[in-house]
Amino acid sequence: METNVRFYRRRATEELAAAQRAVTPAARDRRIQLAQMFLRRLDREEAQDLMFDWGIADKTARPRHRIPARV
Repeated sequence: METNVRFYRRRATEELAAAQRAVTPAARDRRIQLAQMFLRRLDREEAQDLMFDWGIADKTARPRHRIPARV
C-alpha cells in the first residue's frame, strides 16, 4: 500500500506535468490548482521544493497560484 505522502507527491507531480502540457491557460490553471490541493497536504518545505523543480514558483517567492485554505 502507498503512503499518504507518496500518494500526494505522485498526484501533485502528475498534475504539474499535465499543467505543462495544457493547451489553454484555463486548463493549466485547473491543473495547478489540483496540484496545489495535493501539495497542501505535504510538508510546506517539500511542497515548495516540488513547485520550484517544476518551474511553477521561485524559490524565494510565494507560489503564483495561491488557493485559500478551506475552513
